[in-house]
Amino acid sequence: MSAQPEPALLHSEEEEALRAAVRDLLTDHCDPAGVIARSESAAVHDVPLWKALSDAMGLAGLLIPEELGGQGASHRETAVVLEELGRAVAPVPYLTSAVVATEALLACGADDLLGELASAATVAALAVGLHVAPGGAFASVRLEDGTLHGELTGIADASAADVLLVPADDGGLYAVRTADATVVPQVSLDLTRPVARVALDGATGRRLGEAGPAVRRALRTGAGLLASEQLGLADWLLTETVRHLKERRQFNRRVGGFQALKHRLARLWLENAGLRAAARNAADALATGADTDIAVAVAQAHAARVAVHAAEEALQLHGGIGMTWEHPVHLYLKRAKADSIAYGTAGAHREALAALVDLPAP
Repeated sequence: MSAQPEPALLHSEEEEALRAAVRDLLTDHCDPAGVIARSESAAVHDVPLWKALSDAMGLAGLLIPEELGGQGASHRETAVVLEELGRAVAPVPYLTSAVVATEALLACGADDLLGELASAATVAALAVGLHVAPGGAFASVRLEDGTLHGELTGIADASAADVLLVPADDGGLYAVRTADATVVPQVSLDLTRPVARVALDGATGRRLGEAGPAVRRALRTGAGLLASEQLGLADWLLTETVRHLKERRQFNRRVGGFQALKHRLARLWLENAGLRAAARNAADALATGADTDIAVAVAQAHAARVAVHAAEEALQLHGGIGMTWEHPVHLYLKRAKADSIAYGTAGAHREALAALVDLPAP
């Protein structure tokens, strides 16, 4: 019996070059003040930034084969992009379109739509609630006389999508143009990733394939790569908090010099290091297909707690300024909280992990 190859947790030179390019773009075009301003407006999604990422840099097609106009890259490169987008809480539909919807389309072999996504001509969203875990039950609409009827709620980035991938009660996954549906915004804690209710009243759709396998594949990839976004959030929060405490003074000394605060920061660093290993392992497993379900469950069982804890500590350690709307820490706290229930809670992933490794509950 041949041994499984060891997961590659270190980034290659090409992956580091990709990281640098994405970070430079976000530094120039996604500053915190701009994200806050967008969150207060009706146009939450940053369309120019999305165009720069998807069109100019070709990142929307990372997971799409080259023969369909994509980059033919792996989940490792995609994880690098998501880590940087998490560091900037960028209001773009990358995870939902370039990852989750793309994986569903790959499962269905929808080459024409994949070509549209790769060319940045189309944004797609899987019409499954953001809270649904891989392998979890998901809602569907009715197929009557060849048209689709019903409502689906909690659909992330539906307002930015041109095409919705809709599960129907006949077991199929249907492509529906957003113009043929009614998209109603719902209240979302995370203002940078809005959710919506999608209503279909006699909409026509094209059957792409079986919904079950496509949705499972899409949600598993979404959960696995969400960990990289959560790593980016936690890493930015730790870096920014350390910077702030080095500059802030109290009792005529730098706050960062207090031993109790050093201990809290050291704990955050250790937690981030653990999350980095889990997130990179999940991305590598998705790329290689080795123990993928276990790697994804481990990453998501760990990621939410680390990201939320980093955000809570950053908010408190920034003092009064951390409680203001002008400081971006609240964006990271809200994203971390919303991510903690996206694609399944940590508890759901722990239960899945226990089943995968045959570890029954007491």
